[in-house]
Amino acid sequence: MAGSTERELPLPLRADADRWLSVRARRTVLRIVHNVTSATRLLDLLAAFAGDPRVQTVFTCTGSSALDEGTADFLTARGMLQVPWERARTGAFDLAIATSRGGDLHGLRAPLIGAPHGAGYGKLLAPAGGEPVPFGLSPQWLMHGGQVVPAAIVLSHEEQRARLSDTCPQALPVAVVAGDPCADQLRAGLPFRADYRRALGVRPGQQLVVVSSTWGAGSVVADDDPDRTALRRALAELPLDEYRVLAAVHPNAWYGHGAWQMQNWLAPLTEHGLILPVPDSETWKAALLAADALIGDHGSLTLYGVALGLPTVLGAFAAGKVDARSPMARLGELLPRLAPHAGVRAQLTDAAARQPGSAALRELRAAATSRPGESAALLRRLFYQRLGLPEPELPAAPRMVPLPEATVRPSFPAQPPVYASAPQRDGYARVRRYPAALQRPAAERHLAGAHLVADADHPDARWTDSADVVAVPSGRPLAAAGRDAWAALLRRRPGLALLAVEQPAGGALLVLRDGRLLRAAWSGPGERPWWATAPVAASVVHDHLAALPRGAAPQARIGVRTGEQGGTGLLEVTAG
Repeated sequence: MAGSTERELPLPLRADADRWLSVRARRTVLRIVHNVTSATRLLDLLAAFAGDPRVQTVFTCTGSSALDEGTADFLTARGMLQVPWERARTGAFDLAIATSRGGDLHGLRAPLIGAPHGAGYGKLLAPAGGEPVPFGLSPQWLMHGGQVVPAAIVLSHEEQRARLSDTCPQALPVAVVAGDPCADQLRAGLPFRADYRRALGVRPGQQLVVVSSTWGAGSVVADDDPDRTALRRALAELPLDEYRVLAAVHPNAWYGHGAWQMQNWLAPLTEHGLILPVPDSETWKAALLAADALIGDHGSLTLYGVALGLPTVLGAFAAGKVDARSPMARLGELLPRLAPHAGVRAQLTDAAARQPGSAALRELRAAATSRPGESAALLRRLFYQRLGLPEPELPAAPRMVPLPEATVRPSFPAQPPVYASAPQRDGYARVRRYPAALQRPAAERHLAGAHLVADADHPDARWTDSADVVAVPSGRPLAAAGRDAWAALLRRRPGLALLAVEQPAGGALLVLRDGRLLRAAWSGPGERPWWATAPVAASVVHDHLAALPRGAAPQARIGVRTGEQGGTGLLEVTAG
């Protein structure tokens, strides 16, 4: 305590606290944070004390992590009172709770409860100067001076007790199987799947694919070929009207490189529709509840997704970083790898067809917790027993996963260019569109027969100069310029087949190279599908010009679909 001042302490810990406090708690709990990852896990445990004015919680950061960037900001932004680590180590607290093992935890004067900060204990990690060992289950992480440091070690599954008996039998007397609060949260959120999908901007008929990445070498974001990463492939190969893709990046990767840097690296993907939530939120949980499929790696999020029954393909997997006896190692054995020479869509479809019937995967799904639905009650019982307080009267229940903030962003200043096709099948024009900037057209099989659609004012003129269809949004100067200006544009660009001028009331005025004017309008009973836009109408007309009657008053009605469940639009094309 030498060198520290009373003003370094949050108000509840100061000597004159009674003079200023509004609520006089009977117990004080110290929450120990290693980095943002462990801080987010503590949020799951905080629910045990919700609504109880008898318990005051304060936080401290050990400063022992090489990846602790952003931790102080995380705590400050949430109004969490902070205690300097040196003061916390020698302070008098009734209980300390940690979701990591970093720092001189053996110096604490309070009884310590150690909990995992992921899906159980699946990683190998080397203490300073040592060899990699099972993190959280080895003497190197649990003992000091021949003594077990935690007063209690929280396990989420009985299988962890079996591993602990082999790796650190001295710790068995303090091991408590208390389930997994995150797994219970996810299960409790399943009935609200539709709400999470709406909040994430997933439209009717769309599928949400979550691409998760842990940190370090061997993770999804560590792929050394930026053109063929699982993230880029998902954005490039999945039709953008039928799929949304969300990246769940581990806080250690995000803050290790800096939030700005990670966002900058992924900017070419977010510009083309990638949802990229900050990892210190709980959006990744909402995303799993909303998801239709998962592309993962050896991070905890993959195991949670499998536990929810999501069809899963591995975009990366560093087997050497995983405890060979853990469920994570079994996950690596059972799940298919994302193959470089097969389409992402086909591989996800295959996973969705094969995995639900797999007995081995059914067994793995139960590996997240052996106390499903019980963690809130078991953890609260453990904490209050250690505090010497009776539990609150209300039953303990899982904390609900909060709804994420809206993630639908308008494209600005121009719609990204797309490759589109609208072939006839089953009596409908089936529209498929893909982000053009993410493609390698000579190699992408899914682009066969596609044409290029670009915004008239896109800042990169290479797209508009080479486009087959140029779209002019309503309200732009070119939209009101008139036929002479439109004809001049067509003359300047010999490869341009048609110009689509969006109409304020919906639909498009189509200016063809041969001088014809056509009007394309969406009609039919019921609500118009969200994807029924002027650029989609232009793509349908582009691929069906030969079917349109010629003459003074051509008229055609074309049924249009984007996917199997995206609804049907009726496009009426008449002479302009």
